[in-house]
Amino acid sequence: MRQYLYDMINSSGTLSTQDVLLRIGMSVLFGILIFISYRLTHGGSVYSAKFNITLLTLTILTTTVMTVIGNNVALSLGMVGALSIVRFRTSIKDSRDTTYIFWTIIIGICCGVGDFMVASIGSAGVFLVLLVFGRVKNENRMLLVVRGSYEREADIRRTIFEYFTKPPVMKAENTSGESVELIYELDRRAMDASSKRETARAAAESREQASIIRKLRDLGGIEYVNIVVQSDEIS
Repeated sequence: MRQYLYDMINSSGTLSTQDVLLRIGMSVLFGILIFISYRLTHGGSVYSAKFNITLLTLTILTTTVMTVIGNNVALSLGMVGALSIVRFRTSIKDSRDTTYIFWTIIIGICCGVGDFMVASIGSAGVFLVLLVFGRVKNENRMLLVVRGSYEREADIRRTIFEYFTKPPVMKAENTSGESVELIYELDRRAMDASSKRETARAAAESREQASIIRKLRDLGGIEYVNIVVQSDEIS
């Protein structure tokens, strides 16, 4: 009886115990590489330690599944049927997370079939690309929200277009009663260039620099002026 149980536990199809341990061990090493890559390319509130650990375990699990399936068509069809029952609702905070999910699955498949050369070369290429370009972020999106009296709408538009070197893009216009709310999308570089230009002009005329908020406030009839910045950290 003991020998029967021992044979059942150590049986792994056509693979020996050493082969299984080798494939699982290699998947752990590649999973650690993915773990390090994700940690280096994510920071702030975008980084999720739980998701990073999930990537590591997903690599091992995929390798385990591929080791069991092997070349057995019946097992592969059964596995697809079993996985089709699962519904994943995990929200992706960063588009790069999709790359890491596919990376773990592909590495798991490579390790499961014993093709470590492809896994090594592919992982090295992806790791270098993400290491170089992983820290690239979108330019911060800025919105200028102005609410004032309806009679001041023309003055508000003129002041905004005179202040910025690059005309801002109108995103929304809301009217209610005798007030109007204008929302413009600003370019960060245009915002910085306009601020420097106003600083130089104020220094040349020996007067205090006037920001876009102060210029709009000086028009009168302005309820509020808000500048909203949305970065990758809160996207």
